[in-house]
Amino acid sequence: MWFDLFLITSFYTWSCDGLMVKAVVPRYKVRGETAVLRCDFELEGALLYAVKWYRENEEFYRYVPKSDPQKTSYIVDGIKVDHVHSNSRQLTLRDITLKSTANYRCEVSAEAPSFASAQDGGRMEVIYLPKDGPYITGDKSIYQFGDSINLNCTSAKSYPASSLNWFINNISAREESLKRYPAQKHPRGLVTTTLGLHLPLDAETVVNGAVRVRCVAVLSPVLWTSDNEKVLPRQDKREALLLVTGSSNKCHCCTVTVFLFSLLIKVCF
Repeated sequence: MWFDLFLITSFYTWSCDGLMVKAVVPRYKVRGETAVLRCDFELEGALLYAVKWYRENEEFYRYVPKSDPQKTSYIVDGIKVDHVHSNSRQLTLRDITLKSTANYRCEVSAEAPSFASAQDGGRMEVIYLPKDGPYITGDKSIYQFGDSINLNCTSAKSYPASSLNWFINNISAREESLKRYPAQKHPRGLVTTTLGLHLPLDAETVVNGAVRVRCVAVLSPVLWTSDNEKVLPRQDKREALLLVTGSSNKCHCCTVTVFLFSLLIKVCF
């Protein structure tokens, strides 16, 4: 498994009566991680009255410098505020879940005489990486040369859904060889995907007495495009390998070895 991580955040700036607010919200985070949201502001000489954070339209954290205690958080599903690492300009959420996916905004207000108020925000998507898989399954345990192999590759549960691809002898499978199934939804918004493969055991697919069948599952958020710049924030890639070995000019049973996630079958050539 490997992944690439680029830091992507949402930057906004909002001003009202001299009060400037800029929210910095992580665009993508992985379930179980800690998320740090920032609320940067300029009061233009005024005194700070309060900073409030909302998930959608529900307040869950506020910082009031003249109150005791200064920090107050409220029970909201999917939100766990780390008070030690939160203050007027930084909000730290620990152990985020899929329910933490939402629009977040901070609201800053000044004291008299201006009573100015401004708010800003962004959206955070929480990703659930698959714990294992993908899995290869077949309809038979013994094949002969000239038969067709019908296989399914199924991803593990994830969010968003994994993208599946078949490779035959390291070449991407043709579209006409694939069978696409509807994604299966599970509790908590998790999804599994399945992609079928119809593969004839002929001279084209059997190379040097072997057929190498590989299924690759890739999980990544939708590409974010801005000013002609495309950024892939995180990618999780897993694969299952099926190696069919044997002799094409002799008729005997050969063992099929499967690496990573097992499907053990025999093939007769």
